[in-house]
This record gives sequence, C-alpha cells and structure tokens, in this order.
Amino acid sequence: MSEVLDLACALIARPSVTPDDAGCQALIAGRLQRAGFACEHLRFGAVDNLWAAHGAGGPVLVLLGHTDVVPPGPREAWSSDPFVPEIRDGKLYGRGAADMKGSVAAFVLALERFVAAHPRHPGTVALLLTSDEEGDAVDGVRRVAEAFRERGQRVDWCITGEPSSVARLGDLLRVGRRGTLSATLTVRGVQGHVAYPDKARNPIHQALPALAELAARQWDAGYASFPPTSFQISNVHAGTGANNVIPGELQVLFNLRYNPHWNAERLERECEAVLRAHGLDYAVQWHRGGEPFFTPEGPLRAAAREVLAAFSGALPEESTGGGTSDARFIAPLGAHCVEIGPVNASIHKVDEHVAVADLERLPALYLALIERLLG
Repeated sequence: MSEVLDLACALIARPSVTPDDAGCQALIAGRLQRAGFACEHLRFGAVDNLWAAHGAGGPVLVLLGHTDVVPPGPREAWSSDPFVPEIRDGKLYGRGAADMKGSVAAFVLALERFVAAHPRHPGTVALLLTSDEEGDAVDGVRRVAEAFRERGQRVDWCITGEPSSVARLGDLLRVGRRGTLSATLTVRGVQGHVAYPDKARNPIHQALPALAELAARQWDAGYASFPPTSFQISNVHAGTGANNVIPGELQVLFNLRYNPHWNAERLERECEAVLRAHGLDYAVQWHRGGEPFFTPEGPLRAAAREVLAAFSGALPEESTGGGTSDARFIAPLGAHCVEIGPVNASIHKVDEHVAVADLERLPALYLALIERLLG
C-alpha cells in the first residue's frame, strides 16, 4: 500500500462526523511536527482546528482542508462499512474518501516531501484544517480567519483540496465561488375558520405574491465567469394539518447564491423592501454564509493552470460554480484562492469513493504547485 493510501485509510477509519475530529488532526500534527512544522491547535466550541506552518515571512501559501465528514446515512445501504476503508476495483471506498480525506492525506505527503527537499525555502508553507466545514461552519475556518485578522497573520495564496474535478483528475480549476445568504421568514396572520375568512388573515395568501416576485426577479445577468444570482425557496410550512383552519403563521426558508454584483447586506435590503411593499407582517432571520470571491490572474492561478494541464493532458476548465467552501473565509484576508481536488461524482453519497490511481497522483500534483510558488 502506498504512503498516501495508507494515510487516507487511517483518516477514513476515524469516524469524524461534523464537528467531531475523532483524532484526525492529532495524527496529522504528529507527522508534521516530525517534519519540522510548528503546530498550533485552535479549538473553538466543539470544533478542532489545526494550523501547521513551516518557514517564515512571506509569501504565505496555505493548503486548506477539513477532517470532518457528513453522516454516512443508513449503513446497510453501503456495500461496506463507511468507516472501514476498502479497496475494490481500483477504488478506495469510505466516507470522506473524496470529500476530503484523500486530499488531506495528499497535502500531508506533499508538505513532508517539500520541506525535506527545500528545508530553507522562501516564505511560509502551511496547512490549515478544521472539523467544521460540513456543519454550521461557525467555529471552524470562519473563527480562525477572525483570529488571523486580529493577530496580523497574512495569507497570500490558498489551495483548497475540495473535490473539484469532474471526469478526470485536474480537468477543472475552481477560481471563485458564489456567496450564500439564507433566510428564515415568518409571516404572521390571524388563525380562523376557512368558512369565515373575514374573521381571519391568511398569511399564505398574503405572502405568495411577494414570494412570487422574489422568485421571478432577474437579479443580474451574471458577473465575469459567475452565473446570474439565483433565489430559491427550499421549504414552506404552515397550518395545523386540518383543512378547515386558516393558519396563523407561515414559515418560509429561502436562499440566495450570488455573484460579486452583490453583498449580503444589499440583498437583505432588497428582499425586505419587497416584503414591506406587499404589506406583510413578518420577521426574518438572516444567515450570512459567506461573500463571493474571485481570484484574478496572478502567480497562483497561472501555476495552477499549468500544473493541472500537465497532469490532465489539457488545460482545465476555470470555474466559479458549485456551492461554497471554506476558502470564502480566507479570501477576505487578501488571499488569492483556488480549489483543486479529485473527482466529485460520489461525494456525500452512499459508497463514496476515490480512484486509487488519482489519489496516488495527488501528492505529486500538490507538490508541483508548492514548488512552483515557493521552490
């Protein structure tokens, strides 16, 4: 078994369902300390974060990852135990194999090899891990970034190991992400009998025109390589379950995924202006998941493009699609951020897996990037 495969299996065997790190970071810190890294454990609430750095000064290159995984779901639906790594038909199976313990294992190998070959490298190379990427993402990299800002820790370049590839390793380079803004909207009415609507106020009837206006709105036409901003209602709930009762309250969950035309504050104002214009008696709780970020042309993007082209045999697609990642918390520190990782077809699914051949190539891919930037 190769060294990266062995480490990936050791991480998968630790059932680190968000926010429990289950000892993954201690294992990694022990290895990197032996390689000469200074390791700092940053625990906030129930979340473990690890900062392991080698070198001094700038430029500062950070490899960003997470040790937590999503729940496996019904174990009987898996072909093998999700926390017992198993190799079948050239694939490594287990929860986190692709998202993202495979990348984390490859990060560790690349870092060990880089500092062994370049013990006096310029600048700083570091690994930042959290156990709160798949969860609320409150006490993970978000809090670490706040601590970095307070103590003046600079970050110039950030490579996130999220599974970004589509069909083959290295076919896609993530150069940005949309922002995400979620809301819990409560519309208040007056409960009553459906036969006497004059004695009640139906919050569903009142809210529908406002929601239809928000859903039909063209927020923008896109931005650079970003798609247009989208508004999606994800849940609507009201009523007692009886068909003869007008409900007294309606709750709606919705989300906006937005490009750099917007920020969360402006979107909140726009949405609430619509709600007020329709005369709703409402309350809304907003959750700002992260602002959009975009990495322009520069040393990081150029190095990533060339390294991926060498590994995949063709220039990668450069994309801002997908959901969100923890890079959204690092980018506001002034860092240029890209995301590079294995094929994402099985992430969060039953029988999650990564191709062994891809996993065994990942350390060399990340090492090539580090050497291009700091070698």
